[in-house]
Amino acid sequence: MKITAFAILLNLLLVFQLKAQRSFEATARTIGLESISEFRNFLALANDAALPEDIVHNISWAQTQLQNLGFEVETLETTALPLLLAKQNYKKGRPTLAFYMHLDGQGIDRTKWNQQNPYVAVLKEKSAKGFKEVSWDRLEEKEVENYRIFARSSSDDKGPFVMLLTALKHLNKIGKSPEFNIKMILDFEEEKSSPGLPEAVEKYKDQLIADMLLILDGPVHSSGKPTLVFGNRGIATLTLTSFGPLMPQHSGHYGNYIPNPALDLSRALASMKDEQGRVVIPGFYKGITLGAATKKILEGVPSEEKSIKERTQTKRNDRVGITYQESIQYPSLNIRGMQSGWVGKQARTIIPATATAELDIRLVLESDPYQLIDGVKSHLEGQTFTVLDHIPSKEERMDYDKIIQMNYKVAYPAFRTNTESKEGKWLNSLLTEYYNEKPVVIRTSGGSVPISPFVNQLGIPAIGVPTVNLDNNQHSPNENLRIGNYLMGIETFLAILSTQF
Repeated sequence: MKITAFAILLNLLLVFQLKAQRSFEATARTIGLESISEFRNFLALANDAALPEDIVHNISWAQTQLQNLGFEVETLETTALPLLLAKQNYKKGRPTLAFYMHLDGQGIDRTKWNQQNPYVAVLKEKSAKGFKEVSWDRLEEKEVENYRIFARSSSDDKGPFVMLLTALKHLNKIGKSPEFNIKMILDFEEEKSSPGLPEAVEKYKDQLIADMLLILDGPVHSSGKPTLVFGNRGIATLTLTSFGPLMPQHSGHYGNYIPNPALDLSRALASMKDEQGRVVIPGFYKGITLGAATKKILEGVPSEEKSIKERTQTKRNDRVGITYQESIQYPSLNIRGMQSGWVGKQARTIIPATATAELDIRLVLESDPYQLIDGVKSHLEGQTFTVLDHIPSKEERMDYDKIIQMNYKVAYPAFRTNTESKEGKWLNSLLTEYYNEKPVVIRTSGGSVPISPFVNQLGIPAIGVPTVNLDNNQHSPNENLRIGNYLMGIETFLAILSTQF
C-alpha cells in the first residue's frame, strides 16, 4: 500500500494534537513522583474512624498543608468530630467550586494484611502469585504506572486529597492560580456515615455555599477512562435479632424440640427475595422507571459484566436489572453480616440463644427510606414474627411464638445531578477536550457518600470526579493505589483547575 506524504503529515498532526491536548501529562508525572514521599508521611498517620485520637493528627496535617497554600482554614464544630473548611478567593467575581473529601479510614485487621503495618506504605508490583514488595527506587524507572502503593486510605480517600494538593502546589509554585475560587470540605467521619455532616450543613450553610460541589472519592470505571459520577445511593442500616432459648442449650438433649433462632432468622431473610435476587417486599421498587433517556445514559457506560465476574469469581448474578448499571438504579437489600453460636474450631453442639443479621439498604433518589424500613417490618410480621425494638422481657418471650428485635438507622439519602446540567456539560466538555475522548458518565454509582445535605438543603449540584483504580480493595485488607491513577489524577486536577467555569 502506497502511503502518501499527505497521509503521513496528517497522522503526525493527529499525534501532535493528542499530545498537545494532554499538556499537563509530563508535569503531573514529575510533580507526582516528587510528592510520593510526602504522601507516604501522610499515610503513616493512623486514621481509624472509630478512634478520635487517630483523627486529631490527620486534622492537624491537613490544616498545615492548606494554610501553607494560603487557604483560610476554619474548624466547623459539630456534636461529632469537626469538619475542616478551607477557603481561598483567587479571582474576584469568579464562581466558587467546593471539593469534598474524607480523610478518615476503615479499621484494620493486621492479620489480614500482607505487610507488617498497614499504615506504613509499601510499593508492590503484580506477580504470578499476586503482589510482591519492591524497592521505592523502582519509581525512578521509565515505566512506573503499574506499581502500586499499599496502605490504608491510599485510595479511600487520602490519595485524591494529595493529588489535589499536589496540583495546587504546582500552580502556586509557578505563579498561577486556579480559574475559580475554591472551598474544601474535609470530613473525618465518613466511614462512620458522617454523623456531624447534616447538622454542619444546617448550622454553617452560609460558609458552605458554593456554585458546584466536586466529590473526590471512589474509583474510576473499570476501563480506566476518565469518569464522572452524577449520583450516589444513600444508605440505611438494620439489625435483626431472633431469639431462641434464654441460654444456649445442648443440641442432643433439645434438638427436635427447642426451635433454633438461626433457622428462624434464615427463613425470614430468605423470604425477602426471590430466586433471582429481587426483593419481594411490596413497594420496595416503587416510583422507579427507566425511560428512554435514562437507558441511553446507562447504555453509554462500557459493559462491566465480564470484568466484574472475573474479578469477583462469581458465575451468576442477581436479575434486579438487565445490566450492572441498571441494577444499581434500584434500592438494594443486603445481608452484610450474620452471627449465631460458634463456628470453626470453636463450634459447639448447641442450639444458640440468638441469631443476628446486619442489613444495609442502599437508597436511590426515588426511595423513601422509612417506607422501605416499614416494608421490612411489615414483611416480618407477615411471616408471623412479633417485631420489637428492644430485647424481649420474660413475659414477651412467653407470650409470642417468634420474636425479632429490629433496630435501624437512616444514615443519609441518595442524590443525583442531571447529566445535562450546565455543571455536567462543563466537566464533560473539559475532560473530552483534554483527553480527546468522552469520559464515562455514571448516572448513579452503587456506593454511597454523605453529601446529600449539600444537594438537598443548599441546592448545590454535585458531581463525582473519581480517580483511583477500581481494584483498590477499599475498606478491605491490602488497600492500594495504582501509581498510574495517582499521576493521572494530578493531571486531571491540573486540567480542571486551569479551566474557567
